[in-house]
Amino acid sequence: MKLEDHPTVQRIQQKAMTAASTEKEPLNAGWLKQLVIDAGAHDVGFVEIGRPALDDQREDILKAFPQTKTLISFVVRMNREAIRTPARSVANTEFHHSGEEVNHIARSVVQTLEDRGIRALNPAMGFPMEMDRFPGKIWVVSHKPVAVAAGLGMMGIHRNVIHEKFGNFILLGTILLDAEVSESNRPIDYNPCLDCKLCVAACPVGAISSNGDFNFSACYTHNYREFMGGFTDWVEQVADSKNALDYRSRVSDAESSSMWQSLSFGANYKAAYCLAVCPAGEDVIGPFLADRKTHLKEFVKPLQEKEETIYVNKNSDAEEHVAKRFPRKKIKHVGNSLRPNSIEVFLKGMSNVFQPGKSAGLNATFHFTFTGHESRKATIVIKDQRLSVEEGHAGQPDLHVTADSQTWIGFLRKEKNVVWAILRRKIRLAGPLKLLMAFGKCFPE
Repeated sequence: MKLEDHPTVQRIQQKAMTAASTEKEPLNAGWLKQLVIDAGAHDVGFVEIGRPALDDQREDILKAFPQTKTLISFVVRMNREAIRTPARSVANTEFHHSGEEVNHIARSVVQTLEDRGIRALNPAMGFPMEMDRFPGKIWVVSHKPVAVAAGLGMMGIHRNVIHEKFGNFILLGTILLDAEVSESNRPIDYNPCLDCKLCVAACPVGAISSNGDFNFSACYTHNYREFMGGFTDWVEQVADSKNALDYRSRVSDAESSSMWQSLSFGANYKAAYCLAVCPAGEDVIGPFLADRKTHLKEFVKPLQEKEETIYVNKNSDAEEHVAKRFPRKKIKHVGNSLRPNSIEVFLKGMSNVFQPGKSAGLNATFHFTFTGHESRKATIVIKDQRLSVEEGHAGQPDLHVTADSQTWIGFLRKEKNVVWAILRRKIRLAGPLKLLMAFGKCFPE
């Protein structure tokens, strides 16, 4: 039988001819929203792929699903008291179950659309991610900026989306859709964030600054201890241990059990206290407005006074913060494995590991020239406890570093000795060595 005579082929060709003769109209926004709500979502919004708000996300979105014309963003409300309790096993159970619900909703919607001949893709709410890219961008879609563009809330100073009704007690999902929608949504016209700074007060590592700055590495090192880099650090502790007694001197029985629990039941957050204490949102704010002291007593103080181990990088801003603000909490030095594997990752990731407090008093311009495997030039300015990274060389440098790219990456990963590299002229300095040492103190890991 010839292919064109096969019954399946003939039916498909007939369908294609029928579809071609009918102008493809946008999907009805009301119908599509109801579809997502019926699947279990608590709120839904739509964003066209060409929206300027997605300019820095579009390339990654289209890599995952080149046919994307519209993004469906939706939220699932979490149970508030489960997130607020100092018993983090309860909080993590809520995170895990709500996350599974997000993925189930997205899959159900995509299945219904597919049955109607509409192509769609549902990236994971959280994990699994594209770990082959680690420590670069491992997520397929950045759910937060999509949710903001879709009118589902605004980012609070704690870097979480706050829904105007449900507050920050939500998880986000996104569906990429090969169809236009009759109506799209716009961002809400105010920020539900109250600027109350309770997230600042509750964060055990000082990752959230009252001026709006965010210390990524502090949050990543502690809150995500049993994810990604923290797990890698634990594995290296196992590898480096001489025997069982040596391992026990490095890792407590409770820590080993906690890692086993994360491996068995899903990785657990160590804190997420910023979510727990946030009073924003119409459904959440009432008791806070009625009695702020009670809110502090019931939700903030128990987290601040909880006796627990806080994981920090040695000589980091987080270490200093814990010692000063939370003397009842135990500090433990760990590595977070935010180790760049390329000059590209090094330059893009510098803002994530920069320690503003450790840069106090340093005002300098650094020129970097990388040679060899990756040829690159960059200007890094540290001034007034701020960091800026720029392509190429700009201004007059206080220190010019010329380095073989692979040697530099090896140095950052603690696989090569900087003194050896300088003696072998794999790294060359035009300027005082003390500036390189001061530079290094700003990036303890």
